[in-house]
Amino acid sequence: MLTQKIAQLIKLKSAVAKQEAAIAAHLPSALAALPEAYGYPSVAAFIKALKQAASSKPKAKRGRKAKVAKPGKRKRAKVTDEIKAAVKAGFEAGKRAGAIAKETGISVASVQVLKKAFGFTKTRGKASA
Repeated sequence: MLTQKIAQLIKLKSAVAKQEAAIAAHLPSALAALPEAYGYPSVAAFIKALKQAASSKPKAKRGRKAKVAKPGKRKRAKVTDEIKAAVKAGFEAGKRAGAIAKETGISVASVQVLKKAFGFTKTRGKASA
């Protein structure tokens, strides 16, 4: 029983080897016929078209796109002495940081930095041990 299976396996292996040989013999002619099958006059023209098709695929870009500032436009507002005085007057009048930022044309974060510089913020005490 086992010897029959081994003999059958040997026959199948030889059949596979014959099929592989037949495919290997037929492959060059099949590849040579591809340019004509796709309407190209020569192998060189077919290869050139393949290269163009392969290079025209867009490559995926990684990461974020860098934001480009418009020419002639500043990215940040310049904090002048007049703006500092307006921020100080606004806090002395009891206005909130958002309202002062809209009036002066600077960011709320910049207003908060100036608020701390003028001493309008309370310092946190250390937690008792």
